[in-house]
Amino acid sequence: MNSILPFHSAYIGLGSNLGQSRSLLQEAWQALDQYPEVSLQALSSPYRTRPVGMKSSHWFINAAGLLRTTLAPEALLDLLLETEQKFGRIRHPEREGYQDRTLDLDLLFFDACIMQTARLVLPHPLMHERLFVLIPLAEIAPQAEHPLRNKTIAELLAEKQEQRGGSEGIEQAGWQEEGADQQTSPSP
Repeated sequence: MNSILPFHSAYIGLGSNLGQSRSLLQEAWQALDQYPEVSLQALSSPYRTRPVGMKSSHWFINAAGLLRTTLAPEALLDLLLETEQKFGRIRHPEREGYQDRTLDLDLLFFDACIMQTARLVLPHPLMHERLFVLIPLAEIAPQAEHPLRNKTIAELLAEKQEQRGGSEGIEQAGWQEEGADQQTSPSP
């Protein structure tokens, strides 16, 4: 019997602040296309952002992507974690808080799925608070609706920008390496 598996839409946050971040993000995105269960749909522009929630002198390059998949959410998470590891991501669970990283792939949305397990929370629990997620996500999916907040990404972005008085610390960048990935953030 030949059954056709349904495709799901998944939005991914991509980030890096070590190495040639723009190249790493592009290569990791293309690596996801090597899996037969994944079909790449859209990738935002890269955005150069100050570190948030951590002390680091290395700015991040962030982007967002849309893919279609036949995988279940936790199976897609496994694929994302495997891809991070292939690109040099080392997790230090003994350390507290966020750390510098070569690659970070976050599962933001999976259809309109709402779930909470020991390994995965959907939608991503902090995405609505992070301009470095909302700005690239709004570029590729402004009308996508947050299943818990019942607002579009564009609406969540406008609210967050109003709260923060703009988008300071985030600037759109091109995909071409310009040497800026290794620049450090200015001293306070």
